[in-house]
Amino acid sequence: MTTAATLAPPARPAERLRTGTPWWMSLLAGIAAFTGTGSATLNGDELATISAASRSLSGMWELARNIDGHFLPYYLFMHLWVKAGTAELWLRLPSAVGIGVAAWFLVDLGRRLHSTRAGVIAAAVFAILPSVSYFGAFARSYAFAAAAVAFSFWALHRAVERSEVRRWVVYGVAVALVCSTHLFAVLVLPAQLLLLRRSRVVPMLAAMAVGCVPAAVLGLVGFGERHAISWIPQRGPEVWLKFPKMAAGASGLGVMVFALALAGAVLLWRAAPRGDRVWAFALVGWLILPPVLLLAVSQLVTPVYVDRYLFVTAPALALLAGLAVAALPRFQVVAAIVVVLLGCVLSVQEHVTVREENGRFENIPWALRVIKAEPDDAIVYGQSQLRTGFEYYADSLMPVDVLKTGEAPSPDGFGYPERPDAAAALDGRDRVWVVWRGSKQSGLDGDAVPRVAEVVKAGFELNLAKHSADLPGLTVALFVRR
Repeated sequence: MTTAATLAPPARPAERLRTGTPWWMSLLAGIAAFTGTGSATLNGDELATISAASRSLSGMWELARNIDGHFLPYYLFMHLWVKAGTAELWLRLPSAVGIGVAAWFLVDLGRRLHSTRAGVIAAAVFAILPSVSYFGAFARSYAFAAAAVAFSFWALHRAVERSEVRRWVVYGVAVALVCSTHLFAVLVLPAQLLLLRRSRVVPMLAAMAVGCVPAAVLGLVGFGERHAISWIPQRGPEVWLKFPKMAAGASGLGVMVFALALAGAVLLWRAAPRGDRVWAFALVGWLILPPVLLLAVSQLVTPVYVDRYLFVTAPALALLAGLAVAALPRFQVVAAIVVVLLGCVLSVQEHVTVREENGRFENIPWALRVIKAEPDDAIVYGQSQLRTGFEYYADSLMPVDVLKTGEAPSPDGFGYPERPDAAAALDGRDRVWVVWRGSKQSGLDGDAVPRVAEVVKAGFELNLAKHSADLPGLTVALFVRR
């Protein structure tokens, strides 16, 4: 039986501190994420970023008082960023940089916990995750949240290693960033409490308390905006079975890396000095507490369980997998190459998918190609916020937007003010294109898209309907006057 003594031991503290951090791994991870940026079209969430960031400061505050208040720090950053443009590549570049920053902290944290090799392997595993390719090319704050969480664990390790005021200040700043990037990123913080010891109770709790002030403020704002997430269904414990796939972005790869991660926790606990063994539990907590706690919030307060809120666990998954490979008694480099190559093979389809035009499952350019507008054609949006995307991508003559009553979106949301009477707006029109988010059946067979029923009531009948690949997707339908 293999014993802890036969495993590759972690580097001694002095050796860990003298070894530099390979910055090139963070660059490679950022590039890997950025490769998916220019092909997949923007989806509704990313277009909401444009809508929010393009408003004045007072306009963003008015929006935050009604919806997406917990995204206000990100919107403020993007408000400055979009002053240089709103091209897809430019909008998504900060997320790719966030992935690179997260990878850097993974390398150095792996070095501190075990060896530089462990950190490099962790960053390599992180870079090949399809979830990293997705959120690293996504104009939302999820990559920022992953980077902030990795920063907080790194800063905590430094503060625990040598308790100095300035190190605890850095840790407090890291916690504040965690709380500011995404409200549910705070679900990793209970795992850090496992490192609490009598000798550092005051500085650690003080730094965490000060850092959590943004979470308290944004949490109160978000609680008052529960109506904005009423679309989230209630979930049960069965979602945990899908968690490895969610964190990694692919089923086969998720199972493989999750198994490695659990092995990495065991090997770290067995091989680490007694004082460092608690880090194995802290890293496991980073990985598994967020889905557990998010489901608990869903059951006790309001449904909030959405897979993308848990992307902050992906760095922990990669770090623990890297520790498992680096702890092998020999052939660590060969094993790392095998893991990375096998991971690429297991996830190649998912990598291709996230880099396709429909990689965000809301393919507006496809919808524009379906619309063959004739003079005097009208267009009606099943969800008025879709208008933002069509105006962003339209590069030719569009049908007349007969319901639109203003150029700017509503101050309290992402929809646009529209005329209430569709029949009057369509008077004198013979053809109307209707576009909605969702399947054909959701608009044609039910009442989920009221605008469709209004068009039919106005005297039109269906001529054709097409749906983009994957759900929810977009449906484009042409109605002609009866």
